[in-house]
Amino acid sequence: MNPNTYLAAPCRASSLPFWKTNSVAVPDFIRVVREDLLVPEMAQGCKDEPYFKLYHDLGRVEQKAIPTGFALISPSAPALSRHIEECYSEERAPEEDLLLYQKRALYRPELWIALIDSATGKIAASGIAEFDATIGEGVLEWIQVSPAYRRRGLGEYLVRELLTRLKPLADFVTVSGRINNETKPELLYKKCGFGSMVIWHVLIRQT
Repeated sequence: MNPNTYLAAPCRASSLPFWKTNSVAVPDFIRVVREDLLVPEMAQGCKDEPYFKLYHDLGRVEQKAIPTGFALISPSAPALSRHIEECYSEERAPEEDLLLYQKRALYRPELWIALIDSATGKIAASGIAEFDATIGEGVLEWIQVSPAYRRRGLGEYLVRELLTRLKPLADFVTVSGRINNETKPELLYKKCGFGSMVIWHVLIRQT
């Protein structure tokens, strides 16, 4: 994809960040369609998994204080992998995949953060962001809070902290996620200043 096309409307141009748009090949049995272009016939015989994509212009970023009773750390790939597995029933980020993240040009160690419970040392919330210097795009990749620690503002703190760290680097930030997620992550991102939401349908042909 031409960078100017993507920059004109990042959420409408692609369901993926720019670097993934130009480097990830979509399998033949998967079709990705923007919601306003979707017609019922396209979804026939397919499993439909809708995703949102949101945009932040970094014009105003409100930083929050670390929540009481927690400390901010730089987590290792193994610790992040274990925490992600704890937070999701279906999503996984194997340690070897996260180690590959660290070899990408988009990797910045300061964009890997986690909150630990000061009393137990246990990771309660974690987040990973990346920065694509070729186009000025920051990307929130993994944001998760352990079930026992939800509704305490930990997710909001992580998102705002990552936006604060991205602001000196990036021109804008994007994030995407599943619509059919019981935690409704899009509400958190909107609270943190994201907007311009576009829905994309991942149509997986059933055999």
